[in-house]
Amino acid sequence: MIKLDTVISLAKRRGFIFQSSEIYGGLNGCWDYGPLGVELLKNIKESWWKSMTYRDDIEGIDASILMHPRTWEASGHVGQFTDPMIDNLTSKGRYRADNLIEEYIDKLKKKNHTDKAAELEIRLQSVKELSDYYNIIIDFQIPDPVSGSTEWTEVRNFNLMFKTFIGPLEESSSMVYLRPETAQGIYVNFKNVMESSRQKVPFGIAQIGKAFRNEINTKNFLFRTREFEQMEMQYFVKPGSEFEWYDYWKNQRMEWYLNMGINKENLKFKDHDKLAHYANKAVDIEYQFPFGWGEIEGIHSRTDFDLKAHTQFSGKKLEYVDTVNQERYTPYVIETSGGVSRGLMAFLCDAYNEEDVTDDNGKSEKRVVIKFKHSVAPMTAAVLPLVNKDGMPELAEKIYKNLQRNFKVTYDTSGAIGRRYRRNDEIGTPFCITIDGQSVEDGTVTVRERDTMAQDRISNDKIDNYIFDKIR
Repeated sequence: MIKLDTVISLAKRRGFIFQSSEIYGGLNGCWDYGPLGVELLKNIKESWWKSMTYRDDIEGIDASILMHPRTWEASGHVGQFTDPMIDNLTSKGRYRADNLIEEYIDKLKKKNHTDKAAELEIRLQSVKELSDYYNIIIDFQIPDPVSGSTEWTEVRNFNLMFKTFIGPLEESSSMVYLRPETAQGIYVNFKNVMESSRQKVPFGIAQIGKAFRNEINTKNFLFRTREFEQMEMQYFVKPGSEFEWYDYWKNQRMEWYLNMGINKENLKFKDHDKLAHYANKAVDIEYQFPFGWGEIEGIHSRTDFDLKAHTQFSGKKLEYVDTVNQERYTPYVIETSGGVSRGLMAFLCDAYNEEDVTDDNGKSEKRVVIKFKHSVAPMTAAVLPLVNKDGMPELAEKIYKNLQRNFKVTYDTSGAIGRRYRRNDEIGTPFCITIDGQSVEDGTVTVRERDTMAQDRISNDKIDNYIFDKIR
């Protein structure tokens, strides 16, 4: 298993991910996508979008980030979208109380203090209010992970939504929120989409968009951030059929990650032990990151909670009328919700490989190769004239311009050909196209495949079809 620091270092060095506002010392929990990162991000979103909306029963939308404040009252975010936080008086560190307790339980288990861990788990499961968290932490003398101090404040609730104001005055009547999720934009548009697209239940609405959460503790690179992007689809079904569709979408979403090239052994389902107030079934797709297993997508059976809540708060009925069977009902919802940045991080970690190879001089060296699926790779091909003379640059330039019509391509003339191969291996470029003396004579080029390093000699007018066939 690679180290997370290795991935972070490569991501910055090769232009995938940069720390936000780095020249000012950075902004914690916020990241910028560089030239390669933005291409990788685009390819992931495009694949998801096609898999979701290029079918008969799902429509796409792009809802506004700012929504009417009542939206978040109806959804429960104003009253319930909070984390129980506790501060350590010595280290000044701030922690989620439930996470602090769970991590301490894990430490006890690793030290074989199973009885104490079991007792602590029972106490945690019986928590009903904030003071219960505090009492557990004090009773078990749970220390600060950094300082070891057991001097704690009371546990308080922190709402995770960012607030801002519409108009010139910063007053409560003009307060709005940056959306903490994209799903509510789908629910409030349920009737608009259904009527305009003439869809019948079951059908879905998909969306890719930014969301914002005032996370107290951001960590693990792109895994927990304050600004992120979600790929969400809400599938509206007849009550009573929800578990059938839940199983369907659970399998569909796992299959998508496998088809995108993620290794099967690094993925698993994890059922929710505790269900949210709106759900009657829920599961996460987890990926084995360098820091351990972590959620990259959730599939939830959300019942009719959302549409009924918005009906109540807005006074507008969000129902489905089945004219064939003469039925009227509020649909149940199956949600699939994946993080784009978490997905990107999983693809990057999963594709990272280090191999021992022999260079042109017979010396052994380490080859870093990012084995992205060809359709996901930020660069599809690199055009490499062997030397900058004898007509090779001119032919290479022509091939480069032709390929740019269909693919994201790079042009590289710097250094020995082996070094250029290594540079492209390190960013996951599937194909390197070398133009040499023979190319000038007969119009053929050498195409080197990234994973096998096998080379094919083909005519330069067949490169497009060659790459298309390989990608398919």
